Amino acid sequence: MTAILDREIRAYFQSPLGYIFVGVMFLFTGYFFFAYNLYGNTTDMRGIFSTLFAVVLFLIPILTMRLLSEDRKLKTDQLLLTAPVSRTAIVLGKYFAAVCVFLLSIMSTMAVAVVISHLSKTEWPVVFGHFIGLILFGNTLIAICLFLSSFTESQVIAAIAGFAVSFFLMLIDTLAPVINIKIISRGLEGLSFQNRYTSFTLGILNGADIVFFLSITVMFLCFTVASMEKRRWS
Repeated sequence: MTAILDREIRAYFQSPLGYIFVGVMFLFTGYFFFAYNLYGNTTDMRGIFSTLFAVVLFLIPILTMRLLSEDRKLKTDQLLLTAPVSRTAIVLGKYFAAVCVFLLSIMSTMAVAVVISHLSKTEWPVVFGHFIGLILFGNTLIAICLFLSSFTESQVIAAIAGFAVSFFLMLIDTLAPVINIKIISRGLEGLSFQNRYTSFTLGILNGADIVFFLSITVMFLCFTVASMEKRRWS
């Protein structure tokens, strides 16, 4: 797994993709810091983390679009599938490579917190609550988009599929109130990523929300392993 992890991280930064992704995340964080905190004259970082929800939704598909689709296009997936390494190790190596780039990109939020701490007293437990929520949300979305990437050799199609899922995740909140069937409405509310994420932006570490994101992450990683296993035998 470590060999695949190293290979994928180097691939990110041997191409413009890794630098662009990190740079865009830094740019958005800096802009929201100026708009919400400096211009708004507040030390509350809730506005930054709440807005980053939408930014992460639409940037993660770009980060993950090449992970498995590129191997299928270049036919290097056949080498991976026949190599003396488990499908689980392949999936985890690619997954953690994307996670590492994502973590690097959101470190700018901690830099903002340090700047704010020099201006006034900072509630670090609340800040870390924000940060943990963003990590869990981003990691879950990476797992989902990695799974989508396993079905096509086109990076563009993988990215579009990721955007479609991201758009659906944003629509869940608007669909739940208009559905009269109570069971379905409550189910959609329970699956709402935004509702689960909002508690973290309030500095609340809700065990149910943590388990929700971790469960979805593990489930889609298992789906991706199963997808690769099916491709191997087909």
